[in-house]
Amino acid sequence: MSALTILSVGLRRIMRDRTALFFMIVLPIAVILIIGATVRGFSTFRVGVVNEGAGPSGTQLVSAMQRAPDLDVRMYPTATAAATAVARSEISTAVILPANMDSDLRDGKTVAVAVMAEPANSTQQAAAQEVESVVTDVGGRVQAALFTRIHVTGSYQQNLVRATEIQPKVAQVDVQQARVDSHSNTLPEGFSYSAPTMLVLFVFLNALAGGATIIETRRLGMYERMATTPIHTRTIIAGEALTYFCVALVQAVLIVLVAALIFGVSWGSPLAAIALVLAWAMVGGAAGMLSGSLFRTPEQASSIGPAIGIALAMLGGCMWPLSIVSQTMRDIGHATPQAWAVDAWTDLLSRGGTIVSILPQLAVLVTFAVGFLAIATSRMRRLLR
Repeated sequence: MSALTILSVGLRRIMRDRTALFFMIVLPIAVILIIGATVRGFSTFRVGVVNEGAGPSGTQLVSAMQRAPDLDVRMYPTATAAATAVARSEISTAVILPANMDSDLRDGKTVAVAVMAEPANSTQQAAAQEVESVVTDVGGRVQAALFTRIHVTGSYQQNLVRATEIQPKVAQVDVQQARVDSHSNTLPEGFSYSAPTMLVLFVFLNALAGGATIIETRRLGMYERMATTPIHTRTIIAGEALTYFCVALVQAVLIVLVAALIFGVSWGSPLAAIALVLAWAMVGGAAGMLSGSLFRTPEQASSIGPAIGIALAMLGGCMWPLSIVSQTMRDIGHATPQAWAVDAWTDLLSRGGTIVSILPQLAVLVTFAVGFLAIATSRMRRLLR
């Protein structure tokens, strides 16, 4: 029996374990899809509108908001109903169009359009800014109509129609944004932040939980039966190590593919990304071996292992950027392999890094993998005697 034979047997055993497949493959993908859908949903804001008798100008403003690609407009009968919807997060913000808005604009009076949003809620503030942009655009046409009524000819309504028709033909100033911070210590916002951190989290967490397979194999006496054959102990250990490495690698590749194909995440330099995925799969595989050799029962591995994985992920920057915590916590976080993996992904995704720039992180990750595997091998040899 060779190490490849043990690998084949181990993979078939995992493929038949529906619970293991759920936690190792289905659950991570499901979480990725849920978070990805939430992040993508931020590009469209639900906006409630209360028309208290604004007249034609209010109707035009509502139409402008409905045409805005980032706004999903919903009408509410009263300001109280709209405020309740904002408080319940049914809508991101609410707009109150005051009574006599049209007549006041025709008289050249200033009209206040109320926008509801909590100052501490970034999503509501972003929605309010989108609404303000539309209001400003419509307000510009109103000012043009008032100006031409005073200095040229025609009624307010006629000039408003003219201003609306002319506006698309007027040359626009194109403002382009460019990121000038080439030393960002944080992953890009949105799914480009979630995807790599979830890859780091799930591969390691599921590997620790998967250590239960080794314990169950030992409990069933399968290793003892192997020992009665000419197979060497190191072959058994190599076969188990290959099994855990392949499982971790498959998980990582699935996350990369889902994020790239469904959510359009760019993983940076292909060569560097491949090297980093391989290095993290090595860490995950070695961690799974270590879990199987240290815990005494499958229940311990499947319950305590994930708790340890989540704790290390929190310290290592999978839940929040280490750049926002104190230097002491950053130093503590870098005692975990997760922090070095997140650092490498930050270099690739935020700073356009290459395989050369992440060589230090790769070296540390390989060191972690070798260290975990060395301890696991030592423990396995004792258990297989």
